[in-house]
Amino acid sequence: MNEWPLWEIFIRSQHGLAHKHVGSLHAADAQMAINNARDVYTRRNEGVSIWVVPAAAILASNPDDKSSLFEPAHDKVYRHPTFFPMPAEVKHL
Repeated sequence: MNEWPLWEIFIRSQHGLAHKHVGSLHAADAQMAINNARDVYTRRNEGVSIWVVPAAAILASNPDDKSSLFEPAHDKVYRHPTFFPMPAEVKHL
């Protein structure tokens, strides 16, 4: 039996600035995934945007590689947002 592909679902809420992962579902194609995500994850009109991503397209790092992946950033403090002063009038960064 062929199973439909798995899609990861991201919703941007009415009061949010970023999409958040809310779950997964199976669908035949992207449009069906959006329609099903709307029905399953936004039943109370809380969403303003839906992203669907084929789960097979997501590549994740291995948690065991944490030190080699993230350690080099410790000596680059200038890359951290707290290194720079932020003007008070700048919002949502």
